[in-house]
Amino acid sequence: MNLKDKSILITGGTGSLGKALTKHILTTYPDVRRLVIFSRDEQKQFQMGQEFSSKVYPQIRYFIGDVRDKERLVRAFSGVDYVIHAAAMKHVHIAEYNPDECIKTNVGGAQNVVDACLETKVERIVALSTDKACAPINLYGATKLTSDKLFVAANNIRGNNPIKFSVVRYGNVMGSNGSVIPFFMKMKKNGVLPITNPNMTRFNISLEGGVEMVMHALEHAWGGEIFIPKIPSYKITDVAEAIAPECKQEIIGIRPGEKIHEEMITSSDSFYTYDLGKYYTILPATHRWKLDAYKEHFGAKLVKNGFSYNSGENTEWETVDTLKELIKTHVIID
Repeated sequence: MNLKDKSILITGGTGSLGKALTKHILTTYPDVRRLVIFSRDEQKQFQMGQEFSSKVYPQIRYFIGDVRDKERLVRAFSGVDYVIHAAAMKHVHIAEYNPDECIKTNVGGAQNVVDACLETKVERIVALSTDKACAPINLYGATKLTSDKLFVAANNIRGNNPIKFSVVRYGNVMGSNGSVIPFFMKMKKNGVLPITNPNMTRFNISLEGGVEMVMHALEHAWGGEIFIPKIPSYKITDVAEAIAPECKQEIIGIRPGEKIHEEMITSSDSFYTYDLGKYYTILPATHRWKLDAYKEHFGAKLVKNGFSYNSGENTEWETVDTLKELIKTHVIID
């Protein structure tokens, strides 16, 4: 991918994936013209500015703003070529308690990003989704599913604008802020790790894998795809064993809005789901390009009717030993 003289903006750019994307872009594409970190938390921007200083990286800019503020987004998107939309409220239990706030950010904010992109000269946008958007049972998942629909449908209202909207959907990002592995590592000093349900499973992807997938969508999307990685699952009890085998595992019960197993593709999605090799993609029911041309270009193969992809029935699994190695390699605890 050639990003020479391109301008990129990341909403929610101070989050775990935003920082990983920033490091990747600045390292891999040093001739990028501008990289804008857009977020609402000035303290996180200040801290990130210590790590990615504009003196060392003259391409970087820090832009305070909220995706709820469309006017601010339009201002921020001026002169931007590519947008990566990572801003969201993502904690399930907080969204359940503050539903209106979650809707304002995850749904209203998504629509604002779409509108701001259409009103400026943005060429491509990739929006981050979650496995919780697939057959959602909690508000967070429902808002992210709505967000996915907004970004996919935006390709239908762009008129003659050549912009391309796409989505990437994946599971738990290993070591990201608020995720289970950093939580367990901080809790192990107490001698007890809380387990919601011993049968619980989750998909697992590294920050590097998430970054790679975003960059793939940014380069290869034709518009309207939801990209899904082929990644392993883990059992929550194996994560606890890998981190602190000496700790007691205390069963505390499943929390509101949680699933035992997460899904990324339902059987209802199978009619529009294609195997691309490294990824699956759910194609939009209506699109502005030729399906046969898409299939030929990517070697895309339609999955079997009724195919589904969930963490409990996955064919690839992390073990206690592989989790130990991944944690050593990918997880940094402050």
